[in-house]
Amino acid sequence: MSRYDEMRIFGGTGHPALAEAICSYIGVRPSTIHVEKFANDNVFVKLGESVREQDVFIVQSLHAPLSDRIMELLLTIDACKRDSAGRITAVLPYYAYSRTDKRDQPRVPISARLLADMIDVAGANRVLTLDLHAGQIQGFFRIPFDEMSAMHLLLQRVRELNLGETTVVAPSLGFAKRARNFAEALCMPLALVERRHDLKQPGTEHLNLLGNVAGRTCLIVDDEVATGHTMLRVADLLKQHGATRLIAATIHPLLCGDAAEQFAQSPIEMLIATDSIPHHAPTWSGLNVVSVAPLLGETILRIHKGISVGAMFAEGHAKLGRW
Repeated sequence: MSRYDEMRIFGGTGHPALAEAICSYIGVRPSTIHVEKFANDNVFVKLGESVREQDVFIVQSLHAPLSDRIMELLLTIDACKRDSAGRITAVLPYYAYSRTDKRDQPRVPISARLLADMIDVAGANRVLTLDLHAGQIQGFFRIPFDEMSAMHLLLQRVRELNLGETTVVAPSLGFAKRARNFAEALCMPLALVERRHDLKQPGTEHLNLLGNVAGRTCLIVDDEVATGHTMLRVADLLKQHGATRLIAATIHPLLCGDAAEQFAQSPIEMLIATDSIPHHAPTWSGLNVVSVAPLLGETILRIHKGISVGAMFAEGHAKLGRW
């Protein structure tokens, strides 16, 4: 049973449509918030209603312009804390800086850890996110952290497409385990793409295919697509090895710059993705979007009511492992 009489859900500028869809699923109205950017580049946030002793959820997807999104999140958390909110949960459909989870070269920061510290210090009591690029980021937080997976949503959409003789392809060896789990859930074979740097020509990378894809549909799976360069190179490689049809699937479709246009001109006919990040015009007609609003809405409801969140996907996670 919830310790709080009511909940408040605030949608930041990072993804207002998703916040509204979450509220629609739960059956509550979105709480009002005013966000403004002054001429001196300062971000201003003001809550439109009291949150005193309320269970507050702040929905903010962290994408470009990234610094503004992060600052808005921190200011909203601080505003809720100073208005005596009972509990503050940061709902981050996409967690930025998740690729910088360690020091892989000298004199660099661990940005994912720094972002975690800022959210903690701002006053958040809990964090809810989807499919981190690096699972160890959970350990960067000293507050309760829920990482949910939207993998089952992609699996369901793939099953609906009835692709026939299909091979799941991991675009790198680092993604092999999660691609294997995806393939096993669909009862499909797995192929791997190995990337090797040319020691004689610095900056040059060679791709090698491990597996047979000739005459088959290929489903390229990755957790996020930023510029899409790697996935597009993999698509060309698969075509060279006789793949007849190419489909891609990802949780977080950042599609930075002209990525959507590049996909439109590539052999990939469809990209199955969630709406963890808003999709801006021009929209590629091949983008097949699955909404995460029901998933996040149900999770928020369970957090509010004090019901187990892990029980939602106990069976699915047992089959998939950690995607």
